Amino acid sequence: MDRSQPGIWRYRHTFGLPLDFEPVSLLEGSTPLLWAEVFGRKIAFKCEFLNPSGSFKDRGSVVIAAWLQSRDISEAVEDSSGNAGASFAAYAARAGINVRVFVPESTSGPKRNQIEAYGAELVSIPGARTAVAEAVRAVADEGTAYASHAYLPFNLPGYATAAYEIFEQLGNKMPGAVVLPAGQGGLLLGLARGFEALRIAYHLSNNTLKIIGVQARACAPLWAMYNTGNVGIGLVAGDCTLAEGVRVRYPLRMNTVLRAVAASHGSMCVVDENEILPGRDVLARLGFYVEPTSAIVWSALAQTIKDLPNPVVAVLTGSGYKYG
Repeated sequence: MDRSQPGIWRYRHTFGLPLDFEPVSLLEGSTPLLWAEVFGRKIAFKCEFLNPSGSFKDRGSVVIAAWLQSRDISEAVEDSSGNAGASFAAYAARAGINVRVFVPESTSGPKRNQIEAYGAELVSIPGARTAVAEAVRAVADEGTAYASHAYLPFNLPGYATAAYEIFEQLGNKMPGAVVLPAGQGGLLLGLARGFEALRIAYHLSNNTLKIIGVQARACAPLWAMYNTGNVGIGLVAGDCTLAEGVRVRYPLRMNTVLRAVAASHGSMCVVDENEILPGRDVLARLGFYVEPTSAIVWSALAQTIKDLPNPVVAVLTGSGYKYG
């Protein structure tokens, strides 16, 4: 680790980029791990909503933007439910890349405004999230670089840096459990890979880390698949949910994500719609102002806390300023 580097670039040896490449950075990462006593236990909250654009997506966007810049790509498209688009727009602006961001019409106003504020062109698509993906792929097929946070692998090493930070913040110890929202499951997969790299590097043969992925019941394909197999995926609705950041009906790396959960002896759980805003409000009373997508971890903690080994880390992924 090179502490002289900005942001998450102190872990740049894990990114696969040329060592002489000039970092693109907004000083992402180094988010605090704050403790609170809830459900009769001390829980650590990883405050990813304090990243520069207001979400954990910055860890992936900074690496994607760097890869594009290293290949002299000056124009790109991206599709997003909001946070990834805002994050990539920020880092594209920093890297001098012109970008169009495709979003669903239902994307919250603050996220739309944020995307445009960075100078990106916002393209609003009617219908479900799948329609947005189809629209952006049509543009990419014409030759524009597709900076997809779902398809491209470059964001995963960026997400893994959150695992390295958690390990360091716990005094070079592994967490007993990590609870986090999962849509595409990229953050979950990145964390799993990061913790596995730490296990190998530190010869932690007795690691008992459990990973708990959380979805909204209105759109819960990972939960359905994990609990009922292939038959469950046919029963998944793509209904609207307050947790718009996890409204992904067909996660691209579904099987890989679920294998990571199973390997950790963790689980997938779901949160009912009427639990989301109360969870957000409780977190706010603890000093954590997060959007509804982040707030689903509160109900998940209530459901699973009795089975989770210490220390428990809950990841708060997006800022409350993005909702409205």
